[in-house]
Amino acid sequence: MKKLLIATTALVATAGMASADITISGHAAAGVYSGLDTKAASKALTVAPTGAALDAALAAQDAAQEAQGAAFDAYNGEDAIPSAALLAAWHASEAALVAANDAVTGSPAVAKTYSEDGIYSNAGVDFTMTGATDNGISFSATVNIDAGTEIDAGDFELDGADGGTAGLGSVSMTGTFGTLTFDDGGIENLYSDGLTNADVSYATTIGAVSLTVAHDTGSDSSANSVSAGYTASGMAFTLTASEAAAGTSSSLAVSYALNDTVSLTGETDQAAGAESVQTIGASTTLNGVSVAVSSANNSTWDVDLGYTAGDFALTYGVDETDGWTATATAALGGGATFSAGVNDEDSMYAGVSFAF
Repeated sequence: MKKLLIATTALVATAGMASADITISGHAAAGVYSGLDTKAASKALTVAPTGAALDAALAAQDAAQEAQGAAFDAYNGEDAIPSAALLAAWHASEAALVAANDAVTGSPAVAKTYSEDGIYSNAGVDFTMTGATDNGISFSATVNIDAGTEIDAGDFELDGADGGTAGLGSVSMTGTFGTLTFDDGGIENLYSDGLTNADVSYATTIGAVSLTVAHDTGSDSSANSVSAGYTASGMAFTLTASEAAAGTSSSLAVSYALNDTVSLTGETDQAAGAESVQTIGASTTLNGVSVAVSSANNSTWDVDLGYTAGDFALTYGVDETDGWTATATAALGGGATFSAGVNDEDSMYAGVSFAF
């Protein structure tokens, strides 16, 4: 161990003499969880119906919502005695409601599975190497080592065990020409993170327009995507598009800041092979309290509330399916943060993360 530390110190010193830097950072987390989504889901793409088929799908959606409410009351009602059978029936009704909603919107149908109670703990080390050529082109590369059991707090998912091996991240070069990034299968699709990742991307800015193109060197064309943005006078426009087997998917989003506390948003999204969806929304923040609402023409909506006081924050969100999430975070100092969350699916987590 002493030899390793001496070698690392020598490496950093040598890199400094070569006008380059190697930064080493670490992270760790530990806590408890229950009923998280295991991501062992089967997906079947569906196309949004029209006419009489849409009427039938909406009727089925209403029936599924009533069944889900009845199952919820049976498990959580005042006179109910919670049991494994009632919990399973509740989760089954939720899966049926998800399928009914997807039959209306044309989204992927997802059958969720849930974890038992457990404990997670993980740690990792990240190496970031940066430098510059004599003609002003900067370059960087990353290497990371992660091990342990991980959760995705944002999506209430159990990611499972990490491989515990070293992985090469992205390698990028930046100059007056823009930024060129290489990351084999690691560049997220610009239209949707549910589509295939790309291998190489190019980003540049032309006046007030920002442009990014991501390309897959293999045969999967759905990894090819593009994003363009334009900002002027408080308005921001973003256009994203990606190839797919059913055609081209595209989205145009616009946001407008009315003042320092209120913003308006709008979006039209045309997924390949599905009906277009238009969404409008508004958000405001005042004295630590935030409110964000959105509604779409496919009968979906979201309401998100937040409260921040110093290093403490609370959030609560609910949607048209009566699905809700509640989270709390608190900075403990010294790079430590406590976080906890619970949702309508009886999923929960609580733990502490550390940054070194």
